[in-house]
Amino acid sequence: MAERSFAKEVEKLRLTAGEEFAGEGILAVTKALLQSGVGYVAGYQGAPISHLMDVLADARDILEELGIRFEASASEATAAATLAASVHYPIRGAVTFKAPVGTNVASDALANLASGGVTGGALVIVGEDYGEGSSIMQERSHAFAMKSQIWLLDPRPNLPSIVEAVEHGFALSEASNTPVMLQMRIRACHVHGRFVAKDNRRPPTTVVDALESPRRDTARIVLPPASFVHEHEKIDIRWPAAIDYVKRHELNELFGPEESAVGIVLQGGLYNGVIRALQRLGLADAAGDSRIPLYVLNVAYPLIEDEFLAFCAGKRAVLVVEEGQPNYIEQAFGAMLHKQAAETRLAGKDPFPMAGEYTGQVMLDGLRAFLAAQAPDLLSDRDRSPNRAVAPVDDAVLSQNVPVRPAGFCIGCPERPIFAAMKLVEKDLGPHHVAADIGCHLFSILPPFDIGATTMGYGLGPASSAAFNGPAKKRSISVIGDGGFWHNGLASGIGNAVFNKNDGVIMIVDNYYSAATGGQDILSSRATNQSRSTRHPIENAVRGVGVTWVRTVDRTYDVNRMKAVLAEALTTDEPGPKVIVASSECMLNRQRREKPLVAAALNEGQRVVKQRFGVDEDICTGDHACIRLSGCPSLSVKQLDDPLRDDPVASIDNSCVGCGNCGEVADAAVLCPSFWRADIVHNPSRWERFAARLRLRVIGWLQERRARRRLSFGAEVA
Repeated sequence: MAERSFAKEVEKLRLTAGEEFAGEGILAVTKALLQSGVGYVAGYQGAPISHLMDVLADARDILEELGIRFEASASEATAAATLAASVHYPIRGAVTFKAPVGTNVASDALANLASGGVTGGALVIVGEDYGEGSSIMQERSHAFAMKSQIWLLDPRPNLPSIVEAVEHGFALSEASNTPVMLQMRIRACHVHGRFVAKDNRRPPTTVVDALESPRRDTARIVLPPASFVHEHEKIDIRWPAAIDYVKRHELNELFGPEESAVGIVLQGGLYNGVIRALQRLGLADAAGDSRIPLYVLNVAYPLIEDEFLAFCAGKRAVLVVEEGQPNYIEQAFGAMLHKQAAETRLAGKDPFPMAGEYTGQVMLDGLRAFLAAQAPDLLSDRDRSPNRAVAPVDDAVLSQNVPVRPAGFCIGCPERPIFAAMKLVEKDLGPHHVAADIGCHLFSILPPFDIGATTMGYGLGPASSAAFNGPAKKRSISVIGDGGFWHNGLASGIGNAVFNKNDGVIMIVDNYYSAATGGQDILSSRATNQSRSTRHPIENAVRGVGVTWVRTVDRTYDVNRMKAVLAEALTTDEPGPKVIVASSECMLNRQRREKPLVAAALNEGQRVVKQRFGVDEDICTGDHACIRLSGCPSLSVKQLDDPLRDDPVASIDNSCVGCGNCGEVADAAVLCPSFWRADIVHNPSRWERFAARLRLRVIGWLQERRARRRLSFGAEVA
C-alpha cells in the first residue's frame, strides 16, 4: 500500500496537444515520458523520487493502452540493467531511483551500458537527495556521470524546463548513442506549475516487437576487443555528437544583459535560488529578469568550452554557483580559462562554502560577497557594507537553548518494541555489537534506545557483521528490514552467513511493506496485489538458503516474547546463523488503510470499537522508565497540581493509536501497573448502552458512599 494514491492525478496524463497541464514536478516527468514515446520504465523507490514509482503504478492502465512496459524492480541494479533493451533496439527506456545511493547500487550496470552505448534513448532519472533534508551520505551524482561518461541534465526547477529536459534527454541519448542522466532535485520533484501538453506517443518499437525480431551487435557488448574500442568511440564520436546537439538546441540558457563586468554561471537546478537572491539584492525583478548575465547549465556534463569562453569574454570576473563538493564544474572552467590565458577571474568556492546545501541565506551571502568584491557599484550602500553579512549561528549556544530533537519511530511503530526487548536483553546478558541497516529501524541508533554501531548500505546489515564471526563469548547482532532483505540482503547477508558458518544473530524486521520509502509492496507483503506476486514468507526464503535456526514472532508488540526469542538466539548452542523474523504491520500504513474504513463504518451507523491507553496519575511514581524503553511521541510527561508531588508523571496524549506498546513494555520490564486501557464503543448495541448506564449508576453509588464516609470520619475527628 503506497504512501499516497495518485489515482485522480494520473487522469491528467491523458491530456492532448494544446491542453494545459497543471500539477507537481513528478507528474510532469511522467507526462513527458509518455509524450516522448517511451517503451519501458523501471525503477526502485527512494526519496525524493518515490512518488514517480507510485504515479507509474497508478497509471498502469494508461501505460498498457500505449504498449509501455512498467516494472517495479528488485533493486536499482535491476532497474539499470533493464536499459539493456535500448542497446540493440530503437526503444526508448527510462529508469528511476534515489541518488547517489541508487547510482552506487546500479553503477556496474550503468558502466557497462555507457561503455557499449545505446541505440534507443536511455534516460536515468535520479532523485538528487543532497542537502539538509537528506537522509543519506552527502554525495553528488555528478561523479558517476563523469566516471562512466553519461551526460547529466540539471534542468531549471519549473515544469516547462523539466518536460523539455525529458524530451531532449531521449533525443540527446539517441544522437550520441550515450545514456543520459536526468537529475531531479528535491524541489524540482515537488514544485507545482503548468505547461502546454502534447499528445502521448505510442512507442514506434515496443519490447514485444523486439522479442519477435531479435537483434545482436557484438560491437555493443563489453568484451575485448570491442571494450577497448568503446573508450575511443566515447571521445572521438559520442562526445562531439553530444556537444553538437547541446549547442544546436541551445539546451544551456543565457539570461540578462549581453555586456557586464561580471557574470554568473550556475547549475540549472539552482536557478530559482540564484534569482531569489538577486531579487533580494535589487538585481532582478519579480519576473526573474536579471541585471547580471546568467549562463544556466541545464546540461551539467559535458561542459561546452566555447559557450563558456564566449560568456566570459569582456568580463572582469565570473562566479560559478555549484552546490556540493568536489567543485567539478569550477575546476573544469578554471582549466578552460587557463588554457586560453584569459584575464577573467573565476570565483566559486571562495564566496560560497565548499560543502553543504545552498539555502536561501547561503545563496544571498555568497552572491553579496562576490559582488562586493568584484562589482560593488551594483550593490546598494547597505549591501555593499563589509559588515552586512549575517553572523554565523554559534552551534554551542544553539544547543544550550534549543532542545535536541533526534529523528525517531512513528507513533505506534511496531519496530519500537523490538528494540525495547533488545535493551532488556542487554540488561541481562550485557551489551553486544549491533550492526544496523538502512530503513526505519536505523532510528534505533538514536535515543532512547542507543542501539547500533554501523550502517554500510541498504541490505548490508548482516554482511557488515561478518568480520565479527569469531570464537568470542558473545555473538554479534545484525538488523535488516524486509525491504533491504529482498533488495540485497538475502544473498549478501543471509546466504553469506550460511556459507561462512556465521554464528551471529540476524534480526529481520518485517513490517509488510517497503515502509521507509513510502509503503510500496514487496515479495513478503501480506496484501493482495493484482499486478504483482506477494505473500512470499521471509522465513521460507531464509530456510531455502540453508538457515536451520529460524524463529518468527508474528506480533512484535509482545515484548516478553521478543525478549525471550532474542535471549534464546544469543545463548543457544546450535551452530550457524540464528535468524529472527519480527513481523507486525507498519502502523502508518495500517492507519492509512483502516481510517477510511472506520470513518465509513461510523457514517453508516455500524458498531466500532477504538482502544485508548492512559496512565493512572495516582499510581505513577514518575520514574519514567516506560518512556526510556519506549520513546513513543505520544508518551510524554505531565506536571500535577498536587503540591506534595514535585516530579512529573507519565502521560499519554491524544495522538495515541492504541498499539499498546507502552503497557507491554511496562509489563515486560516489571515497571508498574499504572497503565490502563479503555475500549471506546461507537454506535453501541442496546445491551451495551444498558450495561454502561448500570455501571455508571454503580460507580456513582460507590463514589457517593465513599464521600459520605469521608465526611463522617472528618466529623468524628473534629
